[in-house]
Amino acid sequence: MTDTSTKAKSAKDCENMADIRSEIDRIDRILVHLLAERQTYIERAGHIKGSRDTVRDEARIEDVVSKVLSEARQAGLSADVAEAVWRTMVDRFIAHEFDVFDARKRPAAE
Repeated sequence: MTDTSTKAKSAKDCENMADIRSEIDRIDRILVHLLAERQTYIERAGHIKGSRDTVRDEARIEDVVSKVLSEARQAGLSADVAEAVWRTMVDRFIAHEFDVFDARKRPAAE
């Protein structure tokens, strides 16, 4: 994992666009690692689930979005941003999970 321990500068302490961009880049590096970790669980789910019909679970999607919106309110994140980001992310991870699920059904290459 990349070193993400660099001291963060608060938004109000940023004095110019270079400071802001540096902090956004720092956050993006952290997010990439968190998303990579999330992906490992998605991939494991693709191996555990017994039926392709269970890969997309609408009730679970709504549960995840509801929890994220609650957390977003507490954290001061725009609900519009949070919902759009999570719905897109969940859709892309579901597509990836379908790929993982389907790959385990294909015969191994010789």
